[in-house]
Formats: sequence, structure tokens, C-alpha cells
Amino acid sequence: MRGATDAAVVTVLGAGTMGAGIAQACVLAGHHVHLVDAELTALERGEAAVRNGLERLVQKAQLEQAGVERGLALLLPTTDLPAAVAAAEVVIEAVSEDLEVKRSLWRLVGAHARPGSLLTTNTSSLSVTEIAAFGPDPAGTCGLHFFNPVAVLPLVEVVRGERSSEATIERAVAFATAIGKTPIVCRDTPGFVVNRLLIPYVNDAVQALDEGVVGARDMDAAMTLGANLPIGPLALADLIGLDVTLAAIEALHRETGDPRYRPAPLLRRMVRAGKLGRKSGEGFHRYA
Repeated sequence: MRGATDAAVVTVLGAGTMGAGIAQACVLAGHHVHLVDAELTALERGEAAVRNGLERLVQKAQLEQAGVERGLALLLPTTDLPAAVAAAEVVIEAVSEDLEVKRSLWRLVGAHARPGSLLTTNTSSLSVTEIAAFGPDPAGTCGLHFFNPVAVLPLVEVVRGERSSEATIERAVAFATAIGKTPIVCRDTPGFVVNRLLIPYVNDAVQALDEGVVGARDMDAAMTLGANLPIGPLALADLIGLDVTLAAIEALHRETGDPRYRPAPLLRRMVRAGKLGRKSGEGFHRYA
């Protein structure tokens, strides 16, 4: 692989919110990005999200208009996973938090990845070690966990799987740094660092809401005005996605067996009702 600051071919698997955000960060850094999804409509939405994200940077005077076109010229939306993976020096898997979906995908990656490519997963709640075992090179695989919205939040958790080599971790840190992120290296433990602390906090807030302690608006006001947090726990759950939040707390409960991580029943009910937060227009709050 070339130096961390050189242009590389990056393949992002999954054109959803996280995949599009990661793709945007990579094209801004000058990398050629294959954005892969099995669905054409998902690719169209992903490409539009990258364009809109770059345009917002222009509106904030953080990017010149010419930079939008340069970025889009580096972006190749495609359904051709084998070709995109074969071309990649860096693979970033950013599909849904479903172990079976990831298992099938990583087996495809294993059939087409070039030797020596940096293989990473953006999982927020599943075991990096287990995911790496599905692919072709556990030593060359690690977690590269970005945060939503990717364009705003600078942190990337570089997660060391049980078989991740030191060289792989060093390459991942260098890559994250070169695209303007701040990496921290952590072990492959449930929730890593941020979600281990953050998701139980959100889950506790949902439980308190269900118990009638306070209403949703006042719950969020209490934490923004009383604890000086930038966003309340219920608004944060809506931003993350209630389905993603539920998957994360379920993973913590499953992996640790600790009753502190039992999902709040209201959270399950909201997800079953399709109230997923901002992306569905309604969660603990309503959105236009």
C-alpha cells in the first residue's frame, strides 16, 4: 500500500448513511472511492448524500465549489462488488449490523480481495474478531468505526481484533489520520469505548421515559441544560436510529450477560412500530 497521504483506491461496501459519509470523507482526502451497494436506488441515494454533503461544505465556506466536482469525479457508485474489491487497497465494510449479512459479504470479499489490502469493518456493536474470521485475512483486518454524522464527528475507533497484526493497526491509524479523523486504538470488547458508555445512557433515558419520570422534550432539556451536553439522549437516539440503538444495546447484553444492558421495552416497541427516529420522520420526537 502507498503512503497514508497518497491517493489510494478505497472500496466502501454499503451506500447507506454511514457508507456515504465515509465515502465523502475519503474523496475529500483525494482517494478514489468505489461505493458499492446491491441496490441501484441505494446507490443513487448514497451518491446524492455525498453531493449534498459536499455542497453543505461550500455553504459553510469550508470548500470551494470546484471541490464538489473534484470529489464527485473521484466517486464511482457501482453494484459490481468483485471488481470494486479487486481494485481496492482499502476496503471499508459499512453494511447493516446483521452478522449473517456481514458473513455473506466478507466471504465475497475473500474471493476477490487483493493480497495485502487493508480490510476493515465499520461495525459499532459486533465482534471485529468474529467478522474478521469470515474474511480472507484476519491478520490484515481490523475495525474502523466512524461516527454519525461522519462529516462532523472527528473520532474513529481503530479496533484491534484478536488476530489483527500490529502493521494492520498502524496502517488503519495512518489512513484515518490522513482523511482528517482522530483515531484511538481500542480492544475488541463489547461496545468498544464510545458505545459501551453512550448506549446504556440512552437506554436508561428510554426506560425513565417509559416509567413516566418526565416527558421526552423535558428529558432532553434536562441533559442539555443541566449537564451541558450538546444533545439530549432521546434526540441522540433519534439521530442514531432507534433500530441501530436497539441492535447496539442487544449486542452489549448478549455479549456480556450483564442485566444493566437489558434493552428498554419501550425501545423495542418503538422499533416494532417503525418509529426509527429522524430517518423515518418520527421517533421520540417528530421531524419534517
